[in-house]
Amino acid sequence: MSTTTKNVYGGQAVVEGVMFGGKHHYVTAIRRKDHSIEYFHLPRKTNSLLSKFKKIPFIRGIIAIIEASANGSKHLNFSTERFDIDPKDDETIKDKEVSKLTMYLGVAVIGVISFLFGKFAFTLIPVFLAELTRSIFPSDFAQVMIEGLFKLLLLLLYIYFVSLTPLIKRVFQYHGAEHKVINTYEAGAELTVESVQAHSRLHYRCGSSFILFTVIVGVFVYMLVPTSPLWLRILDRLLLIPVVLGISFEILQITNKLRDIPVLKYLGLPGLWLQLLTTKEPDDDQVEVAILSFKELLKKEEETNQLIENEGIV
Repeated sequence: MSTTTKNVYGGQAVVEGVMFGGKHHYVTAIRRKDHSIEYFHLPRKTNSLLSKFKKIPFIRGIIAIIEASANGSKHLNFSTERFDIDPKDDETIKDKEVSKLTMYLGVAVIGVISFLFGKFAFTLIPVFLAELTRSIFPSDFAQVMIEGLFKLLLLLLYIYFVSLTPLIKRVFQYHGAEHKVINTYEAGAELTVESVQAHSRLHYRCGSSFILFTVIVGVFVYMLVPTSPLWLRILDRLLLIPVVLGISFEILQITNKLRDIPVLKYLGLPGLWLQLLTTKEPDDDQVEVAILSFKELLKKEEETNQLIENEGIV
């Protein structure tokens, strides 16, 4: 089946599970401590104003990132609260103390704030590191290139070291399972463990590719502004974050559309290489969870589509 006839679905690995999102719903499936499967459903809310912004190139990427951070944090929170608790002890989850910050702002807002904080840190730390080499490399061109190099090194080192922890390693395995399921679906193959395992754990539309594109795009964007004085360099970097994010998102979409075209498909290779770090080969049990999550989403989507059709909603 051609991929052009299929709906586009995205996903995210969570602790001991996978979240998938469609046009109308988000669904997460996790494996509990007793090996049972539990689902978490959230309807995809629509906002007329945001829907208009989503049609505008460059701006739509920023909206998509904010939405992904907000929704993803809810599903991640669900998985972290429940994965290591036996279902018979679920009452303890209700009794857990919620931080005042989370209580006042909500999980979604905390997720967005965490993303922005991480982005600011990831943007500014390389600036200060590059500035330390100013006496050796004084030109703007050299400073931007060194800043980009530090940013890339920080990214790779961070991913490598967090992947050494058992918990994150398993999350990366579920990340691989998520990609395998999407690749299987887009190839029109049967969604069985054996079939899914035969597909690649890498995908052109992955958020890992997006992160790498922000590093590459940032180098070219920062060439357009001065690197001194330091206060102006910092201000420029902060103000240009939406610009870098918007351009990177568009490049991610383009590389996904060109992935089947000879020569042009190589544009997405850097992102796929990074996924060699952010994904791991999943075991059959993890693939099973990803399949169940995706099938549950497809069922929810079909039910909603049928309801819309029956009610004559356009």
